[in-house]
Amino acid sequence: MYTGGIDGNMKTAIKDEILEETWKIKDGLAAKYDYDVDAMFRAMREGEKRSGHKLVSFVKPKRKADK
Repeated sequence: MYTGGIDGNMKTAIKDEILEETWKIKDGLAAKYDYDVDAMFRAMREGEKRSGHKLVSFVKPKRKADK
């Protein structure tokens, strides 16, 4: 990972092992599904059904003020 100075030039290389591991996992999953986002979501939904747990919810959570 690189950070730029105020002028945007690449000056300092910063190694972030957590980000690198996250990117490696993301890249592996993308390759597994041939970089097909729809296939990734179908697999996620199938896993969600098998587990019996909701992995993703598109319902906006209510705030205390919304109640």
